[in-house]
Amino acid sequence: MCRTCMGPIFSDLRTIAPSIGRADFLAAAAATAGALSVGLPERSFASAGGADTIFTGGAILPFAGSNRHQEALAVAGGKVLAVGTKSAVYAHKTSATKIVNLDGRTMLPGFIDPHQHTLTGALVAAIFTDVGYTKYKTKQQVAGAIEAQIAKQPAASWVYVYNFDNLLQGGDFSMEELDKIAPGNPVMVYYINMHTATGNSLAFKAAKIPESVGTLPGGGHFGRDADGKLNGMIYEESALKPFLVGVPKITPQSAGKATVEWLRTNAAAGNTSVHEAGVLVFGDLLTGYERVAAVSPCRASISLMYDSMSAGDAYAQHGRGAQATQLPQTLLTLYAIKIVGDGSNQMLTGFQTQPYLNTEAKGQPNYDAAMLKTMVAAVKAKGWPVSIHCNGDATLDIALDAVESVYGANAPTGVNRIEHCTITRPDQIARMKKLGVQPSFLMNHIYFYGAAYRDQIFGPARASRADAAADCVKAGLPFTLHTDAPCSNIGTLQLVQTAVTRRCSVDNSIVGADQAITVGEALKAVTINAAGQIGMSKQLGTLEAGKYADMTILDGNPHAVDPEKIMGIKVTETWVGGRQAFSAGP
Repeated sequence: MCRTCMGPIFSDLRTIAPSIGRADFLAAAAATAGALSVGLPERSFASAGGADTIFTGGAILPFAGSNRHQEALAVAGGKVLAVGTKSAVYAHKTSATKIVNLDGRTMLPGFIDPHQHTLTGALVAAIFTDVGYTKYKTKQQVAGAIEAQIAKQPAASWVYVYNFDNLLQGGDFSMEELDKIAPGNPVMVYYINMHTATGNSLAFKAAKIPESVGTLPGGGHFGRDADGKLNGMIYEESALKPFLVGVPKITPQSAGKATVEWLRTNAAAGNTSVHEAGVLVFGDLLTGYERVAAVSPCRASISLMYDSMSAGDAYAQHGRGAQATQLPQTLLTLYAIKIVGDGSNQMLTGFQTQPYLNTEAKGQPNYDAAMLKTMVAAVKAKGWPVSIHCNGDATLDIALDAVESVYGANAPTGVNRIEHCTITRPDQIARMKKLGVQPSFLMNHIYFYGAAYRDQIFGPARASRADAAADCVKAGLPFTLHTDAPCSNIGTLQLVQTAVTRRCSVDNSIVGADQAITVGEALKAVTINAAGQIGMSKQLGTLEAGKYADMTILDGNPHAVDPEKIMGIKVTETWVGGRQAFSAGP
C-alpha cells in the first residue's frame, strides 16, 4: 500500500512552507516534546536490587503466542526483573515497591506495529481534509464534502482531501467530475492507498503537467481516456509531487499537535513500539525526530527511504539493523533502508505475473531488475538491511533475486523485509525461508478489501492466497502484521482478529480460510516477530528478565474469547520501559 507519497511534503517544505526551516522544525519538535510530557508519569526507582513495580492479580502471558499464565511480574529500572509465581516475584518487593493489581485483566508483551508512517500520517491528517469511508460511504457524499470545503476557503485556493477509497466509495474520480464539482479551485483527491490521486483541470495546470507528459523516473505516470487525453488520474510519487505546490503552511504548533495525537493514538491502541517504514529526510528532520522520541509514549523505530540513505551516516555509531541501539536519552532506533518496488493492487499497479481479473493489465515495477539489484547493493554497502515494498508476485521475484545476489542467505546485517507481500506463490514462501527474508503483511487488506480482491481484482483463487500467513506458519517462516497507518486504521487487535478469521468487514465473507492462523501465531506476529523485524528481539517482544518492561494490558484474553470478538477487547493500560504511557481510567 503506502508509497510514502507524502515524502515530498518533507523534502520540499522549504519551498512549499517557508516557515518550516531548521529552527522552526526543531521548535515544533520541542513543542511536541513538551506536550508529550504532560500526563506521563516520571520514572521512580526502588532501592537497589528491589522492584520498582510488581504486577499481579491477572493473567500474565510472558510469551504472547502461548496462553500459559504467570502469577506476577516485577519491573526494575525500566526492565523486567522477574516473572513467575507470586511468592518468587514478591521476593523482590521493598517498602518502595508499587503494587499494581490487574484485577483479572490480561498482560501481554507490548504490541509492535512494524509498518506505519508516523510523520507522514500525522501531517497529512493535519493539512488535508479527511473524506474516508468511515465518514462518507459514497462518491456523491465525498463530492458534497469537497463542495463544503470549497465554501470555507478563499476563492481559487487549492483543495486537498485524502483517504478516498475508490473500492469502497464507488470508483475513481475523473478530471471531468472534479471540474464540475470545483470549476474555480484546483483540487487533488488523494487516495487511501497513498499511491494515487485524481486532479481536476486547474490542478494539472497549476502543477504544470502538459498533455504530452510521459512516464516519469521512479514509475510516476498519468491516466488517459479512450481518446488518449489526460483523465485526471495520477500514479506514484514522482507524478504526485508536482501537485503539492498548493500545500498550506505547516506551523510548528500544528506539526507538534499532529505528532502528539498520532503517538497518543498508538499508545491507546496498545502499541508500545511503532516502526516508520520509510522516512524521506530533509534538513534536520532526524534531529527533530530525536527530540520527539525522547519523550514519546511509544518506542520509535525508523527505516530511511533509499534517497535519504546518507542521512543515516551521522547515526552510524548507534548501530542499524541487527545492531540497532537506542539513541541516548531517546526511544529511537534506526533499522533499514526502504525501496518501493511497485504500486497498489487496489489501483492495478502492483506488478503481477498474471493479469488482474478480466483485464490484460499486470501492473508494472518501479525499477527493473538491474536497477533494483544496483540499489540493493548500495544499501548493503552501507551496512543496512533492506526493506522492499512488494504488492505483486512479479515484483517479489525481482526483489528476491536482488537480495539473494547481494546478501545471500540470512544476512548478518539484520532481517531483510518484504513490505506488504500481498500476492505470493508457494515457491516464493519457500525461497524467503531459504534466504531468511521475512514478510510483513497488511492484514487489513483482507478486512477491508477481501471481497473486492475476490470479485473485482484477482478472482477467488488468488484472493484466497492474499497475505499468506498460514503458508508462512507451515514453512516456519516468521512474519509480522502491520496497519500501514494512515493507509488503514491504527489497531493491532483488528489485525490479529482478521488473521485468525479471514473475515472481510464489507460483506462479512471469509476470504482465504486456508490462510487463517491461530491466535497464538497472530500474537507472535505483533510481538516477538515484530521485535525481530526492527532489530530488537533481544530487548522486546517477550516479558523475560532483562528485557524492556513494555506491556499491553487488556480487559480480556485474546486466547480465551470468541475469535470474532478479539478486536472488541479493550486496551486498558500501556506501559513502556516500566512507566505507564496510557491508561483508559476507571
